[in-house]
Amino acid sequence: MKVVVVGDAGLDVVARHEGPIVHGGDSRSRVRLAGGGAGAAAVALLAASGVETTLIARVGDDAGGRMVRAELEAAGVSCAFAVDAAVPTCCVVVLVDGSGQRSMLPDRGAMGRFAPEDVSPAALDGADHLHLSGYVLLDPSSRPAGLAALAAAKEAGLTTSVDPQAAALITDARAFLADVRGTDLLMPNTAELLALTGSAAPSAAKALLDDVGAVVVTAGLEGATWVSADGEVSVPAEEAECVDSTGAGDAFDAGVLAAWLRGESTVDVLRAGVRLGARAVTKVGAQP
Repeated sequence: MKVVVVGDAGLDVVARHEGPIVHGGDSRSRVRLAGGGAGAAAVALLAASGVETTLIARVGDDAGGRMVRAELEAAGVSCAFAVDAAVPTCCVVVLVDGSGQRSMLPDRGAMGRFAPEDVSPAALDGADHLHLSGYVLLDPSSRPAGLAALAAAKEAGLTTSVDPQAAALITDARAFLADVRGTDLLMPNTAELLALTGSAAPSAAKALLDDVGAVVVTAGLEGATWVSADGEVSVPAEEAECVDSTGAGDAFDAGVLAAWLRGESTVDVLRAGVRLGARAVTKVGAQP
């Protein structure tokens, strides 16, 4: 099987600080430069799960873009990148506290100029599924490209999935749901589900089934739930020491998609997602 992912690829500057940030002063931390971006994290983990993968994205004509491409290609990912000479590659400053929870300061850079013509039809050749990072739809500048990717996938007969990615950016739930209407899998966490339905309870996902085929809800320590016309299936979380929560949701997505596309049972699909998500938080950085 082949999965095409559409989403951000960039660099993460991960700063792990034990104490509170000192406003106007210095806060000691451990800093690491790592490959980042929601699209890149999901595609790298899919590749690590044995799935043939392609990532469609836009990067800058700079050292960051070349590093991102080299690392992904070394991981077995085919990179269908548009290269932008005018702006730098996406970069995110990730502040990780002592409990492993992260706060992000993103600069989407070249991905902010991601355009419909960057979605190459050739990249979809032979694909079975397209997964779209919600960041693409939630930025007005790249939204047309996200819509173009979903339309091209549906025209080509691919199944599709969307991770909303950022509850704080969902300012118009109706508009977002209109954008993803017809998607096979919507993959929100509970904060994103709250933004879309007004409730964080997994059962609230039933209200979304007029727009999408199924909803897969991640609830952190409460596990994960699959909601479809056939009912609800839940699995518990796996215990893990949280070092850095960056990319946990993308890891969950990769585990779910790999198992779902292999035709595994709903319980096993959820377990695969929970397993990869738990593994992701035990290390620094979003990619394997």
